[in-house]
Amino acid sequence: MSSGTGDPEASTPSDKEPLNNVREIHQKALDDLVNVNSLFTLAVFVGLSMARQGERSLENRTECDADVGNARRLVVNEVVSFACFLLSSLVAKALKIHVTICQEEDFKDTRNQIVRFSMLMLSVWASVFGCIFLTVSMVDVIQIKVGKLSCRSVHAWRAAGALIAIVLLALSIYVPFMMTAIFTSVKKVQRKVGKQ
Repeated sequence: MSSGTGDPEASTPSDKEPLNNVREIHQKALDDLVNVNSLFTLAVFVGLSMARQGERSLENRTECDADVGNARRLVVNEVVSFACFLLSSLVAKALKIHVTICQEEDFKDTRNQIVRFSMLMLSVWASVFGCIFLTVSMVDVIQIKVGKLSCRSVHAWRAAGALIAIVLLALSIYVPFMMTAIFTSVKKVQRKVGKQ
């Protein structure tokens, strides 16, 4: 029959579209988080393989060789970094399952919105802190392989400076865009709930 009959079921698909868009935003953001964390986890294991005692640096000066403290700090930072990436990935996976199977009424529930928002923020910031600890550990890798920064090795300073600058640039792009995706999805759900 005509679509102008006022049948309430006729409006159901269009009403669900905003929520479907929100689900897609959540799922894409979570997939990106897991993919990024997987790449960084590989870097963690590469860094751990560099933590060997008594290794000579490429600087060829005994005073520029890294000591046990550098190797120990490298291992600690790599382990903390791995733990952050693991936390981020597990939370993201759990949240993706929740978003996928959640019914519309539960999805719009205020308490569930707060839980989703908190879990998404936890996942993002765990990934960010994982990047920070990984960067610090990579600086120790540079000191072990190239030479200690205290020796004023030009190559070590260039490598460390480039690493820190690029990571800061990447985080300054990644964090705002992820925060925008999170807040946009939350606002869409709130607007949807407000209309009902």
